[in-house]
Amino acid sequence: MNANDLTKRVAIITGGTRGIGAAIARRFKDAGYAVAAVYHGNATAADAFSSDTGIPVYKWDVADFDACQDGVASVANDLGGPVEVLVNNAGITRDAMLHKMTSAQWGEVIATDLTSCFNMCRAVIGAMRDHGFGRIVNISSINGQKGQLGQTNYAAAKAGILGFTKALALETASKGITVNAVAPGYIATDMVAAMSEDVLAKIEGQIPVGRLGNADDVARIVQFLVSEEATFITGSTVTANGGQYMA
Repeated sequence: MNANDLTKRVAIITGGTRGIGAAIARRFKDAGYAVAAVYHGNATAADAFSSDTGIPVYKWDVADFDACQDGVASVANDLGGPVEVLVNNAGITRDAMLHKMTSAQWGEVIATDLTSCFNMCRAVIGAMRDHGFGRIVNISSINGQKGQLGQTNYAAAKAGILGFTKALALETASKGITVNAVAPGYIATDMVAAMSEDVLAKIEGQIPVGRLGNADDVARIVQFLVSEEATFITGSTVTANGGQYMA
């Protein structure tokens, strides 16, 4: 298979209508992939994204196993082929110090940020194995590598993604499937923009390159990991944090 053939693949990006996911979806579309962007909560943003890009959007809860099965089947039917490229990008935060964290805050983050990786990978892995090809990229976080105050739930979920990635990479390497993770640092997205100016200034002061990342900094890495040039890379974690944490 040459690089031109690779770009005909059907690709799903979860959390694909805003921030990092939207940047990935745009890059994939420009490269020629048949792209589906999945969202759950913000229909207004999703509609605007689809209108602007022409990328079809699909609404389902990635924390729901059956919804993922049905959603993947719909995408494959609509876009004319099995899903052979998957980017697990969907994520939420429900920050609180552990002694104040509720069971709901813990469970919601684990379900959306970590269990969703199982749900989505389980929905696509059979077809990938059958076709002898697959590219999976799981979006983790700097805070899954180093931890963060008030984020035991988020850090646990994002660290769990790294172990999940390595195990699935071992299981599927002989089947022509690569599975990798990207661990972004602080990226200028809506989630980060919600922080106070004082907190953002403190964070920027900890980043050696002197700035927050942007969504395309991450999207370029993801595009490389699903490309023909990255066939020998699997089970890896690529950090993109401006030198803030060197794992």
